[in-house]
Amino acid sequence: MTQEAADTETVKTTNFIRNIIDADLAQGKHQRVVTRFPPEPNGYLHIGHAKSICLNFGLAEDYQGDCHLRFDDTNPIKEEAHYIDAIKADVEWLGFEWAGAPRFSSDYFQKFYDSACELIDKGLAYVCFLDAEQTRAYRGTLTEAGQDSPYRDTSPEENRALFERMRKGEFAEGECVLRAKIDMASSFICLRDPALYRVRFAHHHQTGDEWCIYPMYDFAHCISDAIEGVTHSLCTLEFQDNRRLYDWVLEHLDAFNRPDRPHQYEFSRLNLAYTMMSKRRLQQLVNEEIVSGWDDPRMPTLSGLRRRGVTPAAIRDFAERIGISKVDSLTEMAILEAAIRDDLNVVAPRTMGVLDPIKLVIENYPEAQTETLEAPIHPQNDAMGTRRIQFGREVYIDRADFIEQAPNKKWKRLALGKEVRLRNAYVVKAERMDTDADGRVTTVYASYDPETLGQNPADGRKVKGVIHFVEASSAVAAEFREYDRLFQVPEPAREDDFKTVLNPDSLTIRRGFVEPDMASAKPEQAYQFEREGYFCRDNHNGEALVFNKTVGLRDTWSQKA
Repeated sequence: MTQEAADTETVKTTNFIRNIIDADLAQGKHQRVVTRFPPEPNGYLHIGHAKSICLNFGLAEDYQGDCHLRFDDTNPIKEEAHYIDAIKADVEWLGFEWAGAPRFSSDYFQKFYDSACELIDKGLAYVCFLDAEQTRAYRGTLTEAGQDSPYRDTSPEENRALFERMRKGEFAEGECVLRAKIDMASSFICLRDPALYRVRFAHHHQTGDEWCIYPMYDFAHCISDAIEGVTHSLCTLEFQDNRRLYDWVLEHLDAFNRPDRPHQYEFSRLNLAYTMMSKRRLQQLVNEEIVSGWDDPRMPTLSGLRRRGVTPAAIRDFAERIGISKVDSLTEMAILEAAIRDDLNVVAPRTMGVLDPIKLVIENYPEAQTETLEAPIHPQNDAMGTRRIQFGREVYIDRADFIEQAPNKKWKRLALGKEVRLRNAYVVKAERMDTDADGRVTTVYASYDPETLGQNPADGRKVKGVIHFVEASSAVAAEFREYDRLFQVPEPAREDDFKTVLNPDSLTIRRGFVEPDMASAKPEQAYQFEREGYFCRDNHNGEALVFNKTVGLRDTWSQKA
């Protein structure tokens, strides 16, 4: 783990997987823990993958073992090389290091082929020429057993010759597959003679055109684990039934049927409210330009969260909070946002930004004068030091912080005849205002008390309201992008058409002003815009000053709902 990750590491809670590992080590079944994270390079990683990353890499670290990064690249039709780079970058950004060089399932293509030949020679695999529709009909249902393929009893010698012809490209795509010979009456459909190899005439990003047959995931995955010495192969619950096939393959291959061979264990996947975790559907959002790309800040991808200003520490904390179990459930978005908020509250520097500006003219302040004041970078961390802010006759305040007539005595912002303190500066009193032809306030005129400088001056004056501001002559124009849930319902994947529940207000763009120092803000560095929320400078848009809202200062979604 990187030093940043180590510095923010939390106490680990136990779970059933840790209990299994503890028992295996105590019994001498394994001497060293080896895990793996095996993403398919057909899209970007999302927050659900982060749960698996934290689990696999975290266990390896805690038990002084290894975690391999292995790309499941057995389907070249859907895979692209640039996804590999993106996945590696995301894992590193989260603060984890994989053991050795990144691995690829394609590294073992010859070994997969040899293993398939071993099963054929043992009479445990055969080449089947049923088409897809016929295969489904022969497979049976959950309540009816399947039927044997008419090709099931082909001799091992003939099957070996047919498989070699598949390897040479003598059959068309879909014309035949290699199937395991297990049990067509099994109560587990995944054991009803599953496909092990299929024909694909596709250029592979690692092996080029060397192969025209590719192994199925369930066949390649367990063999890859065994080759690499993985001890605990951790999958999500949808692979629970497939564990039977995982075990069957390894038990019937001489090189891997040993006491310390890998075993698969399943845990519940992350289901996060108001999002979707299907890469196919996330790809659809990108392809149909519903979002700007895989790293759109509304996406649940790690690159989207990063662009939004979420830190690796917050994601690791979130993974720890939700824990590991075997029970599927829906995780509230508020849990993720609380982890983000708790992290940024400690580490984010403070600044001021006015998102919906109106001008405040302080009429008794000298016209040609400006002054430099000091404000804390973080009110609870003196070690972070102070920053300089500008003050002058004209400042920008937020439109929501002024009203012509205070609605009640509890109103703590600015109104005609009412005083407030400008954050880290003076007390001002609104005297009059200008409006445009539509009645919208354009300018507020005020007076100030020069004896009230500071956050807590010893002037004896009790002014309850405090609002933020940016001095007008030095203010830097900026764009603010505020994000809401991408979907209007907690489980959009359950909808017949998820596009019908898209939130039309998932992105709001405002234009306002920030303190001058923010012109040099670093992309992805989160700041707390006082009284507004946490924002970071966008990592796109070149020299343009665009800030993405990371999260609010408090959970406002539950209040809206």
